[in-house]
Amino acid sequence: MPRLILLVGLMLASLGAAALDMPLTGVDGRKTNLEAFLGKWVVVNYWATWCPPCLYEMPDLQDFHDRHAEHDAVVIGINAELIGRQRLEAFLEDYFITYPIFTSGPTQESELGLIPGLPTTFLVTPKGEVVARQVGPVTGDMIEQFIEKWAARQQ
Repeated sequence: MPRLILLVGLMLASLGAAALDMPLTGVDGRKTNLEAFLGKWVVVNYWATWCPPCLYEMPDLQDFHDRHAEHDAVVIGINAELIGRQRLEAFLEDYFITYPIFTSGPTQESELGLIPGLPTTFLVTPKGEVVARQVGPVTGDMIEQFIEKWAARQQ
């Protein structure tokens, strides 16, 4: 089973401020930034509607979000393709996705790090530190286990 990969310290130091300022554009065109989600763990998932592994992980990400959003973690999805608003909204409705979705268009990097393929998921601490990246599908269990291990190492 794939594991979330820890990023190197040097990369973390250079990304901290940029991650907080990371601009986000909602499906509805509203603007915000990653800082609006801090105080909880933030699972940032880059995906596309044409990506089979992305579609595979979405129900589990939705379940993770539903279990954690009120307490300690949220999922935000970033659609990394050129797709019309109505088509994207219909897709999200068809797949019962209710966690926040933003758009970026095709990209190979972000303020969080490189995006060598889809899906790519970053894990950001409640303080805004990027501590993991996974290229390929993730599960809620993988995320929970990583958070538990990371928290244990911080004590």
